[in-house]
Amino acid sequence: MNQTEFQLRGEHVALCDLLKLAGVVDSGGQGKLMIANGDVTVDGQTELRKTAKIRAGQVVRCAGWEIRVDPASDQQ
Repeated sequence: MNQTEFQLRGEHVALCDLLKLAGVVDSGGQGKLMIANGDVTVDGQTELRKTAKIRAGQVVRCAGWEIRVDPASDQQ
C-alpha cells in the first residue's frame, strides 16, 4: 500500500479535493466516481459524500493508497 501524508492548509479539505491534491487521482471527476462507487474509506468507514470534510488526524484509504492528514502548520 502506498502511504502519503497530506498537510492541511486550513481547518478541513473536501474528500474529492484531497484525493486529487494527494495525487491518488488525476481529476476531480475520477475522485468523485471512486467515492460514489464506495471505493473510499475514512477512518475505516466507507464514505459516500464527495465533499465530506476531512480534518487533521483522519486516515483516508483508496485504490491502494493510505493518506494521513496532518494539521496545518502555524508557520507563515
